[in-house]
Amino acid sequence: MADGDNVGGSTKTLNFNVGVLGHVDSGKTSLARALSSTASTAAFDKNPQSRERGITLDLGFSSFTVDLPQHLEAECRPRGYDSLQFTLVDCPGHASLIRTIIGGAQIIDLMVLVVDVVKGMQTQTAECLLIGQLTCSRMLVILNKTDLLPSEKRQSAIDKMTKRMHKTLENTRFKDCPVIAVAAKPGGPEATETDEPLGIPELVEVLKQQAFLPQRDSTGSLLMAVDHCFSIRGQGTVMTGTVLQGAVHINDTVEIPALKVTKKVKSMQMFRRPVSVAVQGDRVGVCVTQFDPKLLERGVVCSPGSLQTLYAALLAVHKISYYRGTLASRSKFHISLGHETVMARVSFFGSAAACGSQSGAELDPGSRPGDEAEAGFSFDREYLHQDEYVIGQSEGKAPDQWALLEFEKPVTCPPNCLVIGSRLDTDIHANTCRLAFHGRLLHGMEDKNYAESTLPRLLISKDKHREGAVERVTDDYTVIGRNLFKKETNLQLFVGLKVTLSSGESGVIEGGFGQSGKVKIRIPEGLKDETKLLLSCGKKKGKGGGKSDSVKEEESKGDSQPVSIHLRFKRYIFDPKKKMVQS
Repeated sequence: MADGDNVGGSTKTLNFNVGVLGHVDSGKTSLARALSSTASTAAFDKNPQSRERGITLDLGFSSFTVDLPQHLEAECRPRGYDSLQFTLVDCPGHASLIRTIIGGAQIIDLMVLVVDVVKGMQTQTAECLLIGQLTCSRMLVILNKTDLLPSEKRQSAIDKMTKRMHKTLENTRFKDCPVIAVAAKPGGPEATETDEPLGIPELVEVLKQQAFLPQRDSTGSLLMAVDHCFSIRGQGTVMTGTVLQGAVHINDTVEIPALKVTKKVKSMQMFRRPVSVAVQGDRVGVCVTQFDPKLLERGVVCSPGSLQTLYAALLAVHKISYYRGTLASRSKFHISLGHETVMARVSFFGSAAACGSQSGAELDPGSRPGDEAEAGFSFDREYLHQDEYVIGQSEGKAPDQWALLEFEKPVTCPPNCLVIGSRLDTDIHANTCRLAFHGRLLHGMEDKNYAESTLPRLLISKDKHREGAVERVTDDYTVIGRNLFKKETNLQLFVGLKVTLSSGESGVIEGGFGQSGKVKIRIPEGLKDETKLLLSCGKKKGKGGGKSDSVKEEESKGDSQPVSIHLRFKRYIFDPKKKMVQS
């Protein structure tokens, strides 16, 4: 239960988190200001750079409270709730800070997408929509700045943009969501406060209709996202944020994992009202003593020992279909997970069926990573390395694929959290989606030496194929092969491996022959008569006088011999012994 007790304990307020997302300058902060009655400490951009430019650079929080809507009465009254508090999470649209949006989007119950009615959908609007699809099940679209439309054409322009928004959303999970027109700050940021916002009472009514009793779980370890930290003389240091999971009580011991310190909770407040407990979804200020607020501006607070600090991780992965680039193994991406964004090298792998058939399709960005990929991963299974993420050529289910992330610096995050990979270094003015893939964390590697301790358990193989030619026959059961290996190759590693001839016979490498990388191959069943004939014809053709050594060498490189030799094996890429395996 989201408990918002007042001092006397007679009333409780249900907290409902609304994420306000949209393109830079779409008017999100003005909208939050127009809706709010109580400003939280982090609200309305405390960042001076942001105030100058009128752009949100951090997550701002504010709230307003209404009577319980009628459709929630039956569910909420028996639980002691008598009012509904909308906590507005104002997420930045500024392009370089998409990581902050990802941090905010994971704690919202309803997403509000703010669109400039004059400009329509823009690059960052689309990215906000994608993040919403990955993190939220309900959305409301607000067409802002209607005051900028000429009054005689205003309604037709609003109708046209509403139609266009419904068309954009028809293939997403937000199909048929409400679209509301408002002017949060008539006259723009420079206008005086005397002009009344337009459409706000209607918007509040729609928000009330969209509200529901969120599923809150107070069990499990505490995880709280802190977005602001400040000291109060004579009281201590207050950390404000949102409880992502579990609950926090007065006198609980909490850990600040980034600093490896634990503190005791002295008191708590929710929007200036003292409380004794806060649970998942609640927005709360937690007071601790003897802690310097400068050490933690943003971050997470948790139950002691409950978070993992990872050097590498495995996840079930899906490409976001609007991302135009390829997802190549060994390339680097910005990885957002928990409340951190770090660079990581990414390697993709899949089951043999996925790599071979290439029959899957890119996943719709709104669908979450399938249970199959999550449930299907096991260290006991074998996988194939992929040079890049496999995109299907046909409609249907995407093949199960996974990724190994190797972080450039350790990252602290909860188990099974959402992971988003992006290219945040892409030109922010380019009309291109920077969100590349998403998935769920399946396994975290907390050992700094994970390359020795964990990766050898990961059975990812690469298929190898070498081709050479039969140079000559020594007897019915033995041939000499060339061009399979370079002269510096350690041939002992390959002794005992099976080969096949293009004429159909199977053979076994017995060892090297001479010093130039040639090999002796035994044919246990013996050479067929037609193969011997073929090889003797090839030999006669090859006879001729007076050729220079260089010409001979060039000929020997080419496949002048009619019978080729094929060596196929696989190698597990994390096997420290680099053994070659044949089925």
